[in-house]
Amino acid sequence: MQQYKKDFISFMVECEVLKFGSFTLKSGRQSPFFMNAGAYITGSQLSKLGKFYAQAIHENFGDDFDVLFGPAYKGIPLAVATTIAYSELYGKEVKYCSDRKEEKDHGADKGALLGYKIQDGDRVVIIEDVTTSGKSIDETYPKIKAQETIPNAIKIVGEMVSLNRMEKGADTTKNALEAITEKYGFPARAIVSMADIVEELYTNGDKKIITEKIKLELDAYYAQYGA
Repeated sequence: MQQYKKDFISFMVECEVLKFGSFTLKSGRQSPFFMNAGAYITGSQLSKLGKFYAQAIHENFGDDFDVLFGPAYKGIPLAVATTIAYSELYGKEVKYCSDRKEEKDHGADKGALLGYKIQDGDRVVIIEDVTTSGKSIDETYPKIKAQETIPNAIKIVGEMVSLNRMEKGADTTKNALEAITEKYGFPARAIVSMADIVEELYTNGDKKIITEKIKLELDAYYAQYGA
């Protein structure tokens, strides 16, 4: 496992973004772990977070893209932090863009988008915190493609999330990232997966965070919901 992935796992735990226990998900599932990107709240945390995303995007997709699109609301700070990090780490200026929950009908920046206005010829990377079912992309994809004036004029290079939960969706045996790739034709990747986290914190760790009890709960959860 690459060092930045190990560092990211430690970072999530330190920021209390990744927690273990008993949590009810939006889907109604009872999960032994929970990830909340809204817990990154300080300047130093967001700076580090942007760099982790930038490293993962650079490794998975390269630098041949123009725009980072972060769906509102959590995707907005992710996109901003990562555009800054990309400039610092790789000397490449990329633009950030997000959607508005309600379209603005006045002013010089009116419209459905916040930040850069995506246009024909742009190559876009979508950036999110986590996706369990993959349904969020069903809202995001058409908003991006709606900016085209001719078909296929905007290319989506890929999607990057923090964590691959590695669980199947409601209507498929594939995990959400695999389902997105199959449906839309662009790669969907994560900085780390739950398998990486278990390897780092349990298999090679001191078992203080993922204890024997939590490991049994994770095993039972994935026996039922694992992709």
